[in-house]
This record gives sequence, C-alpha cells and structure tokens, in this order.
Amino acid sequence: MYPTEIVAPMKAEVTNHGFKELLSAEDADNALKQSGTSLLFINSVCGCSAGTARPGVVMAVNNATKKPDQLLTSFAGYDTDAVKQARTYLLPYPPSSPAIALLKDGQVVHMIERHMIEGRPAQMIAQNLLQAFEQHC
Repeated sequence: MYPTEIVAPMKAEVTNHGFKELLSAEDADNALKQSGTSLLFINSVCGCSAGTARPGVVMAVNNATKKPDQLLTSFAGYDTDAVKQARTYLLPYPPSSPAIALLKDGQVVHMIERHMIEGRPAQMIAQNLLQAFEQHC
C-alpha cells in the first residue's frame, strides 16, 4: 500500500472537483448499484495518471454540458478493497489503473483503459469523455 502522504495530493486532484471517494467494498457497491449514470475513475500513482488521466477527467467534468449523476473515484494500490469490488462492475474489462468508466444503471457503457490513456494528451481524454457524456448522460 502506498503511503498516505504520497496518495493524498493525487486524490485531492479529483476530489477537489466533486469526485466522491469509494474507500471500501461497501462504498463501491452502494455507489455503483445506483440507477443513473456514474463516472468511475480508478486513480493511480503512475505518470500517465498524473499527466493525462487526472487532468483529462477534471477537464471533461468542468466543461461538460451533460454530466454523470455521480462522480466517483478510488485509488489503486491504496483503497484496495474498494478498487477490487469496483472492478467487478467493470467486467469483462481486465483490471487497469488508471481507468475511467462510465456506467449507466450499473453497467459499463464506455471504458477508457490504461493503454488508451498512455501517450495521449489530457485534452484527448477529456474529448473522449465529453462525447460519452453527450451520448449516455
């Protein structure tokens, strides 16, 4: 598990923009079983999370005309029980961190896996999400 002093500022990059933390398996179940749309960001310490994923999800949420009903986040390698449970809702997609999923009524309708984040600018991630919000929210 990563030290809190390292993880806290990375969590704050998204929680300061309205994302609710999923800290336990029960939190994940309670949030992801809800009807409506949920954006789930599996945060991580990697460079692609810092350079594109976190800025991209924040940019998308801040610029969206249509937004998900819930903004959710959990941190891989730190909120281990919550991430493990949240990933059960993302099947058949394999575990990926970072990862960004848009769910509607508990089912994945749009998924951005790590390999789709690496090497791409935050603006591209944001545009991808904005299109998904327009279609599903």
